[in-house]
Amino acid sequence: MIAREGRITVTDGRSVAFTDYGTPEDIAVVWCHGGPGSRVETEICAQGATRAGLRLIGIDRPGYGRSTSQAGRSIGGWVSDALAVVDHLGIDRFVTVGASTGGAYALALAANSRRVIGTVACCALTDMRWPEGPAMLSSALGVWTAPTRAAAMVIVAEQFGPRGEKISVHTTGEGITAADRSLFDNAGILAIWLRNIQEMFAQGVGGYTDDRLADGVGWGSFDVAAIRCPAIVLHGSSDTFLPVAMAHHTAALIPGATLQIVEGHGHFSILTEIPRALSQVLARATGAPAVVAQ
Repeated sequence: MIAREGRITVTDGRSVAFTDYGTPEDIAVVWCHGGPGSRVETEICAQGATRAGLRLIGIDRPGYGRSTSQAGRSIGGWVSDALAVVDHLGIDRFVTVGASTGGAYALALAANSRRVIGTVACCALTDMRWPEGPAMLSSALGVWTAPTRAAAMVIVAEQFGPRGEKISVHTTGEGITAADRSLFDNAGILAIWLRNIQEMFAQGVGGYTDDRLADGVGWGSFDVAAIRCPAIVLHGSSDTFLPVAMAHHTAALIPGATLQIVEGHGHFSILTEIPRALSQVLARATGAPAVVAQ
């Protein structure tokens, strides 16, 4: 599926890149990608979303893809980038969805803007101020405890390779679940994912490092309890990257949130459930029947 690519300049002079799937007549959805990730990730769900009348807009966070790096950024601080993109596109109200690391960014948007009419956090990393949380993501502990950003980048480069050369071991390698493997057995999905990998590390490991440093301190940069729109916390029962316990904790933090644990899905295969969840959260926001793409 062909996306319309765009790039804007925000007030501090940085570039923010995005992709836009759908038409102005469709309901806009801001997609907050995983970490590592990029705007290209959005295409995995683009066809199903379009059939459901949804317009997906993927945005590169700073340091990923074609967006300028921003050392020291916070989760809540990213909200202004996303709002600048939707303003550029002439969008008033919209839905947010975030995958994995991006879940917190989707929730931050919903917490900080009443223009958000619904939100979905999918396979999301939870608030790391939760005492039990850090031990569930042992791969990030070294980055979180590194004395400097430069030291953290050295750790990340060793883990993933300076340009992401080792990333396939962590995503499509032997350690993934059967459901995730089935997803990547689809040649079209795999092609999207390989393009996504290229964009993840197009600027090196800075984007991922800054993601981990931002989430390592927890969600103090936004107030998740301020969310007033319908919210769904979506997670696969077989997720081996982020335990289901994280979804339970996140759902407990969001007023009125619905927790949906989908049996058999892993960390990546659960992405295919996003169009359905978006349709459900929109139905709650608007009172209209849910439209589920076939």
